[in-house]
Amino acid sequence: MARTRRPAVAAARVTEVRLPRLEAFGGGALEPDGDYDGVEFAGLDLGGQQGAGARFIDCALRECALDGTELGSARFVDCVLEGVRGVGADLAGASLRDVEVREARLGGAQLHGAVLTGVVLRGGKIDYLNLREAKLTDVVFDGCVLAEADFGGARLERVEFRGCVLRQADFSGVRMKDVDLRGAAELDIARGVERLAGAVISSAQLFDLAPAFAAQVGVRVE
Repeated sequence: MARTRRPAVAAARVTEVRLPRLEAFGGGALEPDGDYDGVEFAGLDLGGQQGAGARFIDCALRECALDGTELGSARFVDCVLEGVRGVGADLAGASLRDVEVREARLGGAQLHGAVLTGVVLRGGKIDYLNLREAKLTDVVFDGCVLAEADFGGARLERVEFRGCVLRQADFSGVRMKDVDLRGAAELDIARGVERLAGAVISSAQLFDLAPAFAAQVGVRVE
């Protein structure tokens, strides 16, 4: 009898962000509902500033501090965020489309309810990332470290983890489709291992996660 071939997991569809010639930010503070097109923010301390609802098109944020920066419901389209750092940046409900985040060093970043489409997070380290109830489509986590990331209730479709480290991840209530975890350098799931339907893992990862799977179904391993 011929074996039925299972369909391969669909890869994330992402493209390289190509920025036009940018103009340096003219100074001052971010504005709520501000409109920034073709602007470069370089080496600035944007901590505590209020940019909720702002729109960033073809922009770059390089080596900027984002401690407590308010960017809730902001929109980022065709943007690069490189070397951004800080604690408590608030992007709840934000929309990121065709965005590259490179070598970020963030703690407690709030992206609950955010929509990420065609986003690449490459390198860097993000602690306590809050993606609860977020929607991630065509997203790649590449070579980054995610410590205690919270994906609770999020929807993930065509999401890839490439050479990245996931420590104490929370997948409670997650809905997954075409999520590729095979490339994760470290896969440590604190909660929600039973929500991995729709994901693909390697045989080695299955072995590592076996105790968690057994505990979920009430099997004792002695």
